[in-house]
Amino acid sequence: MTHPLFEKHQATLEGAVAAIASRAYWSAYPEMPSPKAYGENAAEEGKKAFEAHLGKAFELGQPGQSGWLAGEKSPYGIALDVQYPVCDPEALIAAGQAAMKGWQALGADGRTGICLEILDRLNKQSFELAHAVMMTTGQGWMMAFQAGAPHAQDRGLEAVAYAWREQRFVPAETVWEKPQGKNPPLVMKKHFEIVGRGIGLVIGCGTFPTWNTYPGLFAALATGNPVIVKPHSNAILPAAITVRTIRAVLAENGIDPNLVSLCVTDKRATTKGLATHPAVKSIDFTGGNVFGQWLIDNCRQAQVYAELAGVNNIVIDSTNAYKAMLGNLAFTLSLYSGQMCTTSQAIFVPAAGIETEDGPKSYDEVCADLAKAVERFLGKPEVAHAVLGAIQSADTLERIKLANSGELGKVVLASSKLDNPDFPGAEVRTPVLIACDAADERLYMEERFGPISFIVKVADTAAAIALSERVVSTHGALTAGIYSTKQDVIDAMTEATWRSKVALSINLTGGVFVNQSAAYSDYHGTGGNPAANASYADSAFVANRFRVVQRRYHV
Repeated sequence: MTHPLFEKHQATLEGAVAAIASRAYWSAYPEMPSPKAYGENAAEEGKKAFEAHLGKAFELGQPGQSGWLAGEKSPYGIALDVQYPVCDPEALIAAGQAAMKGWQALGADGRTGICLEILDRLNKQSFELAHAVMMTTGQGWMMAFQAGAPHAQDRGLEAVAYAWREQRFVPAETVWEKPQGKNPPLVMKKHFEIVGRGIGLVIGCGTFPTWNTYPGLFAALATGNPVIVKPHSNAILPAAITVRTIRAVLAENGIDPNLVSLCVTDKRATTKGLATHPAVKSIDFTGGNVFGQWLIDNCRQAQVYAELAGVNNIVIDSTNAYKAMLGNLAFTLSLYSGQMCTTSQAIFVPAAGIETEDGPKSYDEVCADLAKAVERFLGKPEVAHAVLGAIQSADTLERIKLANSGELGKVVLASSKLDNPDFPGAEVRTPVLIACDAADERLYMEERFGPISFIVKVADTAAAIALSERVVSTHGALTAGIYSTKQDVIDAMTEATWRSKVALSINLTGGVFVNQSAAYSDYHGTGGNPAANASYADSAFVANRFRVVQRRYHV
Protein backbone atom coordinates (compact mmCIF):
# COMPACT_ATOMS: atom_id res chain seq x y z
CA MET A 1 0.00 0.00 0.00
CA THR A 2 1.41 3.33 -1.03
CA HIS A 3 1.62 6.47 1.12
CA PRO A 4 -1.21 9.10 0.96
CA LEU A 5 1.29 11.88 0.25
CA PHE A 6 2.76 9.85 -2.59
CA GLU A 7 -0.69 9.64 -4.13
CA LYS A 8 -1.29 13.35 -3.49
CA HIS A 9 1.85 14.41 -5.35
CA GLN A 10 2.17 11.53 -7.82
CA ALA A 11 1.42 13.69 -10.85
CA THR A 12 4.24 16.07 -9.90
CA LEU A 13 6.64 13.16 -9.48
CA GLU A 14 5.63 11.67 -12.82
CA GLY A 15 6.19 15.03 -14.49
CA ALA A 16 9.69 15.27 -13.00
CA VAL A 17 10.58 11.69 -13.98
CA ALA A 18 9.39 12.33 -17.54
CA ALA A 19 11.38 15.58 -17.66
CA ILE A 20 14.69 14.02 -16.60
CA ALA A 21 14.18 11.40 -19.29
CA SER A 22 13.30 13.84 -22.07
CA ARG A 23 15.45 16.77 -20.87
CA ALA A 24 12.72 19.05 -22.28
CA TYR A 25 11.52 22.19 -20.51
CA TRP A 26 9.37 21.46 -17.49
CA SER A 27 8.91 23.02 -14.09
CA ALA A 28 6.72 22.17 -11.14
CA TYR A 29 6.95 25.57 -9.49
CA PRO A 30 6.09 28.95 -11.10
CA GLU A 31 9.20 31.11 -11.42
CA MET A 32 7.38 34.45 -11.61
CA PRO A 33 6.31 36.02 -8.30
CA SER A 34 2.82 36.75 -9.54
CA PRO A 35 -0.39 36.86 -7.49
CA LYS A 36 -2.01 34.55 -10.03
CA ALA A 37 0.54 31.83 -9.25
CA TYR A 38 1.03 32.34 -5.52
CA GLY A 39 -2.08 34.14 -4.33
CA GLU A 40 -3.06 37.78 -3.91
CA ASN A 41 -1.56 38.09 -0.43
CA ALA A 42 1.49 35.86 -0.85
CA ALA A 43 3.99 38.69 -1.39
CA GLU A 44 2.89 40.68 1.64
CA GLU A 45 2.60 37.63 3.88
CA GLY A 46 5.99 36.34 2.77
CA LYS A 47 7.67 39.64 3.57
CA LYS A 48 5.99 39.74 6.98
CA ALA A 49 7.10 36.16 7.66
CA PHE A 50 10.69 37.12 6.83
CA GLU A 51 10.58 40.26 8.96
CA ALA A 52 9.18 38.26 11.87
CA HIS A 53 12.51 36.41 12.11
CA LEU A 54 14.61 39.56 12.50
CA GLY A 55 16.07 40.32 15.88
CA LYS A 56 14.71 37.13 17.39
CA ALA A 57 15.78 33.64 18.41
CA PHE A 58 15.04 31.05 15.73
CA GLU A 59 13.52 28.18 17.68
CA LEU A 60 13.92 24.67 16.28
CA GLY A 61 13.55 22.43 19.32
CA GLN A 62 16.66 20.41 18.50
CA PRO A 63 18.50 18.21 21.01
CA GLY A 64 21.78 19.16 22.65
CA GLN A 65 21.30 22.92 22.52
CA SER A 66 23.88 24.83 24.52
CA GLY A 67 23.30 28.41 23.45
CA TRP A 68 22.64 30.82 20.60
CA LEU A 69 24.75 32.19 17.76
CA ALA A 70 24.17 35.31 15.67
CA GLY A 71 26.35 37.17 13.26
CA GLU A 72 24.83 37.28 9.78
CA LYS A 73 25.34 40.65 8.14
CA SER A 74 23.18 41.65 5.21
CA PRO A 75 25.03 42.87 2.09
CA TYR A 76 22.20 45.40 1.81
CA GLY A 77 23.10 46.93 5.14
CA ILE A 78 19.91 46.08 7.01
CA ALA A 79 20.01 44.63 10.52
CA LEU A 80 19.22 40.92 10.73
CA ASP A 81 20.26 39.95 14.27
CA VAL A 82 18.72 36.48 14.08
CA GLN A 83 19.94 34.07 16.76
CA TYR A 84 20.28 30.39 15.90
CA PRO A 85 20.50 27.39 18.23
CA VAL A 86 23.97 25.97 18.85
CA CYS A 87 23.64 22.22 19.35
CA ASP A 88 26.11 19.49 20.22
CA PRO A 89 26.93 17.66 16.95
CA GLU A 90 27.01 14.33 18.81
CA ALA A 91 23.45 14.94 19.99
CA LEU A 92 22.31 15.78 16.46
CA ILE A 93 23.97 12.64 15.09
CA ALA A 94 22.49 10.38 17.78
CA ALA A 95 19.02 11.84 17.26
CA GLY A 96 19.29 11.49 13.49
CA GLN A 97 20.33 7.86 13.80
CA ALA A 98 17.43 7.15 16.15
CA ALA A 99 14.99 8.62 13.63
CA MET A 100 16.40 6.60 10.75
CA LYS A 101 14.48 3.39 11.50
CA GLY A 102 11.05 5.00 11.16
CA TRP A 103 12.14 6.79 7.98
CA GLN A 104 13.38 3.53 6.44
CA ALA A 105 10.14 1.77 7.31
CA LEU A 106 8.18 4.11 5.04
CA GLY A 107 9.80 2.67 1.94
CA ALA A 108 10.76 4.58 -1.18
CA ASP A 109 7.20 5.67 -2.00
CA GLY A 110 6.52 6.94 1.51
CA ARG A 111 9.79 8.87 1.72
CA THR A 112 9.20 10.30 -1.74
CA GLY A 113 5.69 11.40 -0.84
CA ILE A 114 6.86 13.24 2.26
CA CYS A 115 9.74 14.86 0.35
CA LEU A 116 7.24 16.07 -2.25
CA GLU A 117 5.01 17.47 0.50
CA ILE A 118 8.02 19.30 1.95
CA LEU A 119 8.82 20.84 -1.42
CA ASP A 120 5.19 21.85 -1.89
CA ARG A 121 5.24 23.49 1.52
CA LEU A 122 8.50 25.29 0.72
CA ASN A 123 7.01 26.51 -2.53
CA LYS A 124 4.18 28.13 -0.59
CA GLN A 125 6.90 29.91 1.43
CA SER A 126 8.69 31.19 -1.68
CA PHE A 127 8.36 34.89 -0.84
CA GLU A 128 9.64 34.35 2.69
CA LEU A 129 12.57 32.34 1.35
CA ALA A 130 13.26 34.92 -1.37
CA HIS A 131 13.58 37.76 1.14
CA ALA A 132 15.84 35.60 3.30
CA VAL A 133 18.04 34.73 0.33
CA MET A 134 18.17 38.31 -0.93
CA MET A 135 19.06 39.83 2.41
CA THR A 136 21.75 37.30 3.28
CA THR A 137 23.41 36.81 -0.12
CA GLY A 138 23.08 40.19 -1.83
CA GLN A 139 21.18 38.80 -4.82
CA GLY A 140 18.74 41.10 -6.57
CA TRP A 141 15.08 40.49 -5.82
CA MET A 142 14.15 38.60 -8.97
CA MET A 143 17.18 36.32 -8.79
CA ALA A 144 16.59 35.75 -5.08
CA PHE A 145 13.01 34.75 -5.77
CA GLN A 146 13.72 32.55 -8.76
CA ALA A 147 17.03 30.92 -7.81
CA GLY A 148 16.35 30.97 -4.08
CA ALA A 149 12.83 29.55 -4.20
CA PRO A 150 11.18 27.85 -7.26
CA HIS A 151 14.40 27.03 -9.11
CA ALA A 152 15.95 25.62 -5.92
CA GLN A 153 12.76 23.66 -5.30
CA ASP A 154 12.97 22.30 -8.84
CA ARG A 155 16.53 21.16 -8.17
CA GLY A 156 15.34 19.46 -5.00
CA LEU A 157 12.48 17.77 -6.86
CA GLU A 158 14.91 16.69 -9.56
CA ALA A 159 17.01 14.90 -6.92
CA VAL A 160 13.89 13.26 -5.47
CA ALA A 161 12.84 12.06 -8.94
CA TYR A 162 16.26 10.51 -9.56
CA ALA A 163 16.25 8.94 -6.11
CA TRP A 164 12.78 7.42 -6.55
CA ARG A 165 13.65 6.11 -10.00
CA GLU A 166 16.85 4.46 -8.81
CA GLN A 167 15.12 2.88 -5.82
CA ARG A 168 12.31 1.59 -8.05
CA PHE A 169 14.85 -0.56 -9.86
CA VAL A 170 15.11 -2.67 -6.69
CA PRO A 171 12.21 -5.12 -6.22
CA ALA A 172 10.92 -5.65 -2.71
CA GLU A 173 10.98 -9.42 -3.08
CA THR A 174 11.18 -12.27 -5.56
CA VAL A 175 10.91 -16.04 -5.78
CA TRP A 176 14.15 -17.48 -7.12
CA GLU A 177 13.82 -20.85 -8.79
CA LYS A 178 16.76 -22.70 -10.35
CA PRO A 179 16.06 -25.87 -12.36
CA GLN A 180 17.93 -29.00 -11.29
CA GLY A 181 17.26 -31.35 -14.17
CA LYS A 182 15.43 -34.45 -12.99
CA ASN A 183 15.56 -33.25 -9.40
CA PRO A 184 13.19 -30.74 -7.85
CA PRO A 185 14.23 -27.15 -8.50
CA LEU A 186 15.96 -25.02 -5.92
CA VAL A 187 13.49 -22.47 -4.68
CA MET A 188 14.22 -19.49 -2.49
CA LYS A 189 12.31 -16.45 -1.35
CA LYS A 190 14.44 -13.31 -1.42
CA HIS A 191 13.70 -9.92 0.11
CA PHE A 192 15.57 -6.73 -0.72
CA GLU A 193 15.62 -3.84 1.72
CA ILE A 194 16.76 -0.36 0.71
CA VAL A 195 18.78 1.07 3.58
CA GLY A 196 20.27 4.54 3.78
CA ARG A 197 24.03 4.64 4.23
CA GLY A 198 23.90 6.93 7.25
CA ILE A 199 24.02 10.59 8.18
CA GLY A 200 24.10 12.99 5.25
CA LEU A 201 25.98 16.23 5.94
CA VAL A 202 25.14 19.16 3.66
CA ILE A 203 27.57 22.09 3.90
CA GLY A 204 26.00 25.12 2.27
CA CYS A 205 27.57 28.04 0.45
CA GLY A 206 27.09 31.72 1.15
CA THR A 207 25.88 32.84 -2.28
CA PHE A 208 23.24 30.21 -3.12
CA PRO A 209 22.10 28.81 0.23
CA THR A 210 19.08 26.96 -1.20
CA TRP A 211 19.88 26.30 -4.87
CA ASN A 212 23.16 24.60 -3.98
CA THR A 213 21.79 22.95 -0.83
CA TYR A 214 18.53 21.38 -1.94
CA PRO A 215 19.98 18.81 -4.37
CA GLY A 216 22.15 17.08 -1.76
CA LEU A 217 19.60 17.57 1.02
CA PHE A 218 16.78 15.91 -0.88
CA ALA A 219 18.97 13.27 -2.52
CA ALA A 220 20.13 12.12 0.92
CA LEU A 221 16.68 12.37 2.50
CA ALA A 222 14.80 10.56 -0.26
CA THR A 223 17.24 7.64 -0.20
CA GLY A 224 16.60 6.98 3.48
CA ASN A 225 19.20 9.03 5.33
CA PRO A 226 19.08 11.51 8.21
CA VAL A 227 20.47 14.90 7.22
CA ILE A 228 22.38 17.58 9.07
CA VAL A 229 22.46 20.94 7.30
CA LYS A 230 25.49 23.06 8.10
CA PRO A 231 24.88 26.46 6.45
CA HIS A 232 27.49 29.06 5.55
CA SER A 233 27.82 31.61 8.33
CA ASN A 234 26.88 34.42 5.91
CA ALA A 235 23.57 32.84 4.89
CA ILE A 236 21.98 30.86 7.70
CA LEU A 237 18.38 32.11 7.58
CA PRO A 238 17.31 30.43 4.29
CA ALA A 239 18.65 27.10 5.58
CA ALA A 240 17.01 27.58 8.98
CA ILE A 241 13.61 28.28 7.39
CA THR A 242 14.04 25.19 5.22
CA VAL A 243 14.99 22.94 8.12
CA ARG A 244 12.10 24.17 10.26
CA THR A 245 9.63 23.44 7.48
CA ILE A 246 11.07 19.97 6.95
CA ARG A 247 10.88 19.20 10.65
CA ALA A 248 7.25 20.35 10.77
CA VAL A 249 6.22 18.13 7.85
CA LEU A 250 8.05 15.14 9.33
CA ALA A 251 6.34 15.59 12.69
CA GLU A 252 2.92 15.95 11.05
CA ASN A 253 3.47 12.56 9.40
CA GLY A 254 4.60 10.67 12.49
CA ILE A 255 8.32 10.84 11.75
CA ASP A 256 10.82 12.00 14.35
CA PRO A 257 11.69 15.57 13.24
CA ASN A 258 15.27 15.06 14.40
CA LEU A 259 15.75 13.20 11.14
CA VAL A 260 16.76 16.62 9.81
CA SER A 261 18.60 19.22 11.85
CA LEU A 262 20.54 22.46 11.56
CA CYS A 263 24.12 22.70 12.77
CA VAL A 264 25.26 26.28 13.29
CA THR A 265 28.85 26.94 14.28
CA ASP A 266 31.53 29.56 13.77
CA LYS A 267 34.33 27.08 14.43
CA ARG A 268 35.97 25.29 11.51
CA ALA A 269 37.12 22.56 13.93
CA THR A 270 33.49 21.72 14.71
CA THR A 271 32.68 21.35 11.03
CA LYS A 272 35.76 19.20 10.47
CA GLY A 273 34.88 17.00 13.43
CA LEU A 274 31.37 16.55 12.12
CA ALA A 275 32.57 15.81 8.59
CA THR A 276 34.96 13.09 9.77
CA HIS A 277 32.52 11.47 12.21
CA PRO A 278 32.12 7.72 11.53
CA ALA A 279 28.33 8.07 11.35
CA VAL A 280 28.49 10.61 8.51
CA LYS A 281 28.32 8.67 5.24
CA SER A 282 27.72 11.37 2.64
CA ILE A 283 28.85 14.99 2.41
CA ASP A 284 27.60 17.62 -0.01
CA PHE A 285 29.80 20.70 -0.21
CA THR A 286 29.82 23.89 -2.26
CA GLY A 287 32.68 26.31 -1.72
CA GLY A 288 36.39 26.97 -2.01
CA ASN A 289 39.06 24.54 -3.10
CA VAL A 290 41.05 24.48 0.12
CA PHE A 291 38.32 23.17 2.40
CA GLY A 292 36.65 21.18 -0.36
CA GLN A 293 39.84 19.30 -1.10
CA TRP A 294 40.38 18.77 2.61
CA LEU A 295 36.99 17.08 2.78
CA ILE A 296 37.81 14.86 -0.19
CA ASP A 297 41.19 13.90 1.26
CA ASN A 298 40.16 13.38 4.88
CA CYS A 299 36.56 12.17 4.99
CA ARG A 300 37.35 8.61 3.99
CA GLN A 301 34.26 7.23 5.71
CA ALA A 302 31.93 9.25 3.49
CA GLN A 303 31.10 9.80 -0.14
CA VAL A 304 31.92 13.45 -0.82
CA TYR A 305 30.00 15.37 -3.48
CA ALA A 306 31.92 18.61 -4.00
CA GLU A 307 31.46 21.69 -6.14
CA LEU A 308 34.66 23.73 -6.02
CA ALA A 309 36.21 26.74 -7.69
CA GLY A 310 36.99 26.84 -11.39
CA VAL A 311 37.86 29.11 -14.28
CA ASN A 312 34.89 29.29 -16.64
CA ASN A 313 35.78 30.56 -20.08
CA ILE A 314 34.51 31.58 -23.51
CA VAL A 315 36.23 31.38 -26.90
CA ILE A 316 35.29 34.06 -29.44
CA ASP A 317 36.23 33.12 -33.01
CA SER A 318 33.61 34.89 -35.12
CA THR A 319 29.97 35.92 -35.05
CA ASN A 320 27.16 37.04 -37.34
CA ALA A 321 25.36 38.75 -34.46
CA TYR A 322 28.02 40.99 -32.92
CA LYS A 323 25.80 43.35 -30.93
CA ALA A 324 23.63 40.51 -29.65
CA MET A 325 26.74 38.58 -28.61
CA LEU A 326 28.07 41.59 -26.70
CA GLY A 327 24.69 42.08 -25.05
CA ASN A 328 24.56 38.47 -23.95
CA LEU A 329 28.07 38.68 -22.54
CA ALA A 330 27.29 41.96 -20.76
CA PHE A 331 24.39 40.32 -18.93
CA THR A 332 26.48 37.22 -18.20
CA LEU A 333 29.28 39.22 -16.59
CA SER A 334 26.91 41.49 -14.64
CA LEU A 335 24.44 38.97 -13.21
CA TYR A 336 24.71 38.97 -9.41
CA SER A 337 28.00 40.83 -9.75
CA GLY A 338 29.73 37.70 -11.02
CA GLN A 339 29.22 35.96 -7.66
CA MET A 340 28.22 32.74 -9.37
CA CYS A 341 30.16 29.53 -9.81
CA THR A 342 29.12 29.56 -13.48
CA THR A 343 30.16 33.10 -14.46
CA SER A 344 32.74 33.39 -17.24
CA GLN A 345 36.09 34.66 -15.98
CA ALA A 346 38.29 34.28 -19.08
CA ILE A 347 37.28 35.34 -22.59
CA PHE A 348 39.75 34.16 -25.23
CA VAL A 349 40.05 36.39 -28.31
CA PRO A 350 42.52 35.87 -31.22
CA ALA A 351 45.26 38.49 -31.51
CA ALA A 352 44.21 39.18 -35.11
CA GLY A 353 40.66 39.85 -34.02
CA ILE A 354 37.39 38.27 -35.12
CA GLU A 355 35.07 38.34 -38.13
CA THR A 356 31.60 39.81 -37.71
CA GLU A 357 28.62 40.67 -39.95
CA ASP A 358 29.95 44.26 -39.85
CA GLY A 359 33.43 43.28 -40.95
CA PRO A 360 36.56 42.44 -38.93
CA LYS A 361 36.96 43.61 -35.34
CA SER A 362 40.42 43.83 -33.82
CA TYR A 363 41.24 42.47 -30.39
CA ASP A 364 41.29 46.03 -29.02
CA GLU A 365 37.92 46.78 -30.62
CA VAL A 366 36.39 43.67 -29.04
CA CYS A 367 37.70 44.79 -25.65
CA ALA A 368 36.37 48.32 -26.07
CA ASP A 369 33.02 47.21 -27.47
CA LEU A 370 32.44 44.71 -24.67
CA ALA A 371 33.21 47.43 -22.13
CA LYS A 372 30.70 49.74 -23.84
CA ALA A 373 28.12 46.94 -23.88
CA VAL A 374 28.46 46.46 -20.12
CA GLU A 375 28.18 50.22 -19.52
CA ARG A 376 25.17 50.44 -21.80
CA PHE A 377 23.45 47.48 -20.15
CA LEU A 378 23.94 48.96 -16.68
CA GLY A 379 23.14 52.50 -17.78
CA LYS A 380 19.71 52.54 -16.13
CA PRO A 381 20.01 52.45 -12.32
CA GLU A 382 16.91 50.31 -11.89
CA VAL A 383 18.38 47.68 -14.25
CA ALA A 384 21.80 47.85 -12.65
CA HIS A 385 20.53 47.31 -9.12
CA ALA A 386 18.15 44.54 -10.15
CA VAL A 387 20.89 42.64 -11.96
CA LEU A 388 23.98 43.39 -9.87
CA GLY A 389 22.51 43.03 -6.40
CA ALA A 390 25.17 43.66 -3.76
CA ILE A 391 28.65 42.34 -2.98
CA GLN A 392 28.39 39.80 -0.19
CA SER A 393 31.88 39.62 1.28
CA ALA A 394 34.76 41.91 2.13
CA ASP A 395 37.11 39.49 0.34
CA THR A 396 35.27 40.10 -2.93
CA LEU A 397 35.54 43.86 -2.44
CA GLU A 398 39.29 43.48 -1.97
CA ARG A 399 39.57 41.44 -5.17
CA ILE A 400 37.70 44.15 -7.07
CA LYS A 401 40.04 46.79 -5.62
CA LEU A 402 43.06 44.76 -6.73
CA ALA A 403 41.64 44.33 -10.24
CA ASN A 404 40.93 48.06 -10.52
CA SER A 405 44.53 48.86 -9.55
CA GLY A 406 45.95 47.48 -12.79
CA GLU A 407 48.08 44.86 -11.07
CA LEU A 408 46.22 42.08 -12.87
CA GLY A 409 46.52 43.58 -16.35
CA LYS A 410 45.32 46.54 -18.41
CA VAL A 411 41.98 47.79 -17.10
CA VAL A 412 39.59 48.03 -20.04
CA LEU A 413 36.61 48.81 -17.83
CA ALA A 414 37.01 49.81 -14.20
CA SER A 415 34.53 48.74 -11.57
CA SER A 416 32.44 51.58 -10.18
CA LYS A 417 30.52 51.90 -6.93
CA LEU A 418 26.81 52.51 -7.35
CA ASP A 419 24.49 53.98 -4.73
CA ASN A 420 21.26 52.06 -4.18
CA PRO A 421 18.62 54.53 -2.96
CA ASP A 422 16.57 51.72 -1.41
CA PHE A 423 19.53 50.30 0.50
CA PRO A 424 22.09 53.03 1.30
CA GLY A 425 24.34 50.53 3.06
CA ALA A 426 24.62 48.19 0.07
CA GLU A 427 28.03 47.61 -1.53
CA VAL A 428 27.19 47.66 -5.23
CA ARG A 429 29.97 47.29 -7.82
CA THR A 430 29.93 47.11 -11.61
CA PRO A 431 32.13 44.57 -13.46
CA VAL A 432 35.82 45.15 -14.12
CA LEU A 433 37.28 43.98 -17.45
CA ILE A 434 41.00 43.34 -17.81
CA ALA A 435 43.03 42.80 -20.98
CA CYS A 436 46.01 40.47 -20.81
CA ASP A 437 48.08 38.09 -22.92
CA ALA A 438 47.71 34.33 -22.91
CA ALA A 439 51.24 34.06 -21.49
CA ASP A 440 50.09 35.86 -18.32
CA GLU A 441 48.59 32.68 -16.91
CA ARG A 442 49.08 33.65 -13.27
CA LEU A 443 46.51 36.41 -13.79
CA TYR A 444 43.54 34.52 -15.19
CA MET A 445 44.17 30.86 -14.26
CA GLU A 446 43.03 31.41 -10.70
CA GLU A 447 39.40 31.87 -9.78
CA ARG A 448 38.84 35.49 -8.82
CA PHE A 449 35.33 35.29 -7.47
CA GLY A 450 33.25 38.35 -8.21
CA PRO A 451 32.68 40.73 -11.15
CA ILE A 452 36.19 40.31 -12.54
CA SER A 453 36.80 39.02 -16.08
CA PHE A 454 39.84 38.80 -18.31
CA ILE A 455 39.85 39.31 -22.09
CA VAL A 456 42.81 37.14 -22.99
CA LYS A 457 44.72 37.69 -26.22
CA VAL A 458 45.62 34.36 -27.85
CA ALA A 459 47.57 33.53 -30.99
CA ASP A 460 44.55 32.24 -32.92
CA THR A 461 41.33 30.28 -32.50
CA ALA A 462 43.08 26.91 -32.40
CA ALA A 463 45.29 28.19 -29.58
CA ALA A 464 42.20 29.54 -27.80
CA ILE A 465 40.45 26.17 -27.93
CA ALA A 466 43.59 24.38 -26.73
CA LEU A 467 43.98 26.88 -23.89
CA SER A 468 40.33 26.53 -22.91
CA GLU A 469 40.73 22.76 -22.71
CA ARG A 470 43.88 23.05 -20.62
CA VAL A 471 42.31 25.54 -18.23
CA VAL A 472 39.31 23.29 -17.67
CA SER A 473 41.39 20.13 -17.29
CA THR A 474 43.83 21.64 -14.80
CA HIS A 475 41.79 24.23 -12.92
CA GLY A 476 38.23 23.12 -13.55
CA ALA A 477 35.15 24.85 -14.93
CA LEU A 478 31.39 24.44 -14.83
CA THR A 479 30.76 26.33 -18.06
CA ALA A 480 32.46 26.99 -21.36
CA GLY A 481 31.28 28.90 -24.39
CA ILE A 482 32.10 29.34 -28.08
CA TYR A 483 31.13 31.99 -30.60
CA SER A 484 31.84 30.99 -34.19
CA THR A 485 30.21 30.97 -37.61
CA LYS A 486 32.37 28.04 -38.69
CA GLN A 487 31.14 24.50 -38.09
CA ASP A 488 34.67 23.05 -37.98
CA VAL A 489 35.56 25.45 -35.16
CA ILE A 490 32.41 24.54 -33.23
CA ASP A 491 33.21 20.86 -33.76
CA ALA A 492 36.77 21.34 -32.49
CA MET A 493 35.52 23.15 -29.37
CA THR A 494 32.88 20.49 -28.83
CA GLU A 495 35.47 17.72 -28.90
CA ALA A 496 37.69 19.70 -26.54
CA THR A 497 34.84 19.92 -24.03
CA TRP A 498 34.27 16.17 -24.32
CA ARG A 499 37.89 15.61 -23.36
CA SER A 500 37.90 18.17 -20.54
CA LYS A 501 34.32 17.26 -19.54
CA VAL A 502 32.64 20.63 -19.28
CA ALA A 503 29.25 21.89 -20.46
CA LEU A 504 29.36 23.97 -23.64
CA SER A 505 27.14 26.85 -24.77
CA ILE A 506 27.28 27.74 -28.47
CA ASN A 507 26.53 31.18 -29.93
CA LEU A 508 24.27 32.40 -27.14
CA THR A 509 22.70 35.68 -28.21
CA GLY A 510 19.15 35.41 -26.84
CA GLY A 511 17.54 35.18 -23.44
CA VAL A 512 19.62 32.27 -22.15
CA PHE A 513 23.05 32.93 -20.63
CA VAL A 514 26.04 30.71 -20.04
CA ASN A 515 25.79 31.05 -16.25
CA GLN A 516 22.20 29.80 -16.09
CA SER A 517 21.31 26.15 -15.51
CA ALA A 518 17.83 24.66 -15.95
CA ALA A 519 16.67 21.86 -13.68
CA TYR A 520 15.62 18.57 -15.32
CA SER A 521 17.42 19.56 -18.54
CA ASP A 522 20.90 20.93 -17.82
CA TYR A 523 23.45 18.88 -15.94
CA HIS A 524 25.05 21.31 -13.47
CA GLY A 525 28.63 20.10 -13.47
CA THR A 526 29.79 16.89 -15.08
CA GLY A 527 31.89 15.51 -12.24
CA GLY A 528 34.70 15.13 -14.75
CA ASN A 529 36.97 18.11 -14.07
CA PRO A 530 38.40 19.75 -10.93
CA ALA A 531 35.48 22.19 -10.51
CA ALA A 532 33.08 19.44 -9.40
CA ASN A 533 33.21 15.71 -8.75
CA ALA A 534 29.44 15.31 -9.11
CA SER A 535 26.50 16.60 -11.14
CA TYR A 536 23.13 18.13 -10.28
CA ALA A 537 21.70 15.68 -11.12
CA ASP A 538 22.24 12.27 -12.55
CA SER A 539 21.90 8.73 -11.33
CA ALA A 540 25.37 8.80 -9.80
CA PHE A 541 24.30 11.71 -7.60
CA VAL A 542 21.75 9.57 -5.77
CA ALA A 543 22.55 5.90 -6.27
CA ASN A 544 25.50 5.71 -3.87
CA ARG A 545 23.48 7.16 -0.99
CA PHE A 546 21.67 3.89 -0.24
CA ARG A 547 22.50 0.21 0.00
CA VAL A 548 20.44 -2.91 -0.71
CA VAL A 549 20.46 -5.49 2.08
CA GLN A 550 18.94 -8.83 1.21
CA ARG A 551 17.63 -11.80 3.15
CA ARG A 552 16.80 -15.19 1.63
CA TYR A 553 15.50 -18.58 2.64
CA HIS A 554 14.34 -21.83 1.09
CA VAL A 555 10.67 -22.31 0.38
